[in-house]
Amino acid sequence: MAKRTIAQIIPELETGGAERTAVDIAVALAARGDRAIVLSQGGGLVEELEAAGGEHIAFPAKTKNPLALVNNAFRLASMIRRENIELIHARSRAPAWSALMAARMTGIPFVTTYHGLYGQKSRLKGLYNSVMARGDVVIANSHYTADIIAKRHAFAAGRIEVVHRGSDLEAFAGSAENEARGKKLLAAWGVDENSRVILNVARLTWWKGQRVLIDALADLARDGKADWVAVLAGSDQGREDYRRELEERILSAGLEKRVKLVGHCADIPAAHAAADIAVIASIEPEAFGRAAVEAQASGVPVIATDLGAAPETVLAPPQVAEEERTGYRVPPGDAAALANALRKVLSLGAGEREALVRRAADHAAANFSMQAMCRTTLALYDRLLEKAL
Repeated sequence: MAKRTIAQIIPELETGGAERTAVDIAVALAARGDRAIVLSQGGGLVEELEAAGGEHIAFPAKTKNPLALVNNAFRLASMIRRENIELIHARSRAPAWSALMAARMTGIPFVTTYHGLYGQKSRLKGLYNSVMARGDVVIANSHYTADIIAKRHAFAAGRIEVVHRGSDLEAFAGSAENEARGKKLLAAWGVDENSRVILNVARLTWWKGQRVLIDALADLARDGKADWVAVLAGSDQGREDYRRELEERILSAGLEKRVKLVGHCADIPAAHAAADIAVIASIEPEAFGRAAVEAQASGVPVIATDLGAAPETVLAPPQVAEEERTGYRVPPGDAAALANALRKVLSLGAGEREALVRRAADHAAANFSMQAMCRTTLALYDRLLEKAL
């Protein structure tokens, strides 16, 4: 196959799911010999992108000013012609409007990815969001997201493709290195390495469900068993009032020695290596939910709230038979149900636990690897490029 020039556009290249995916796809393109361009205002991932053979072009992709978006469209059209770009892939709404106009001016394929659910409380917001459904191919990061796109934007019928968000699952597989780093994390957090660790990895914000988790832990603590510690790992990102509220909730439940707010954790594979249970307590649906996938890949039993894409990432009855279960799902906002699920996982026998985590790791590897995501995305590019010939 002849070398292709593919461009992706995103506001910036800082840490985040969409940004990480843009780099992963660019690396895969470069690895097969294509020219992989990412247009953005820059960020911490640029160095990684360029080291892997991708190209970064600084571009004011973060603007939402309507006049600037039109101006950006003409700049993009000129760049498409100058750089011989054959396909452009937009990963955010504002730059997607510019990319759509530029693609139509130049006649090249236009691809979008619906990375999030995008609030849509007015017709104007619906129009703004609709650009993400106007691609020649519209990538949804889950079947749940695909259903939302189809309901909101009927005109996208026939162009929606599900490509699950892929993770570097090899980084989460059990290893002596991860375990060693996990022990260092426990020491830094002040957690005895003999404790059974209940881990929640999520930024501190109300919809991530930390209030519900703390209430569930208070219920669990009433059993009188003292062999567990819960670690809530996530930055408050400036939401200091919410963090203080959580601290007060922990104190009033008498859990100050058993529930730890440890702030941002940069080494998630190590955190999972130190954990005995992973909890995803969100009370609002998520478009995908990478945390559940990474925990399963790590061999850690997962409890997740039953909403959004959770039925795709965590298999549980009645969706599947008990012997096909890969984790536990509980109703959102139900502290009692979450406490009971924690009791169930903590009481699993060694054989039951081993069978559960083996199924979960196999499920993650079969459906949510970075390699599968890249392979499927590049195949979609190729299909569009062949049509464009």
